[in-house]
Amino acid sequence: MINQLFLMNGYGVYVWSAFGFTIFCFISLYLITKFKLTREQNKFTKKFAGLPQAKIELAKTQKINKEIIVNTPNFNF
Repeated sequence: MINQLFLMNGYGVYVWSAFGFTIFCFISLYLITKFKLTREQNKFTKKFAGLPQAKIELAKTQKINKEIIVNTPNFNF
C-alpha cells in the first residue's frame, strides 16, 4: 500500500523529485528575501541612527520611512 504511494505506477520518481525541487525553490526564495530585507533594514538603521532629532521627526513623517520603521524590529529612535 505505502509502496504504491511512493512508486505511483512508475511516475513516483518524477512526482517526488518535482515536489522536492519546488520545496527547495520556495525555501531558497524565502531565505534570499529574508536576507535582503535584513540587509536593507540594517542600512536604513545606520543611515538614520546619527541624524539630529529634527531630521528624525521629518523622516518619520514620510510614508516609505513609516513602513520601514514599523517593520524594523530593533529600530530605536
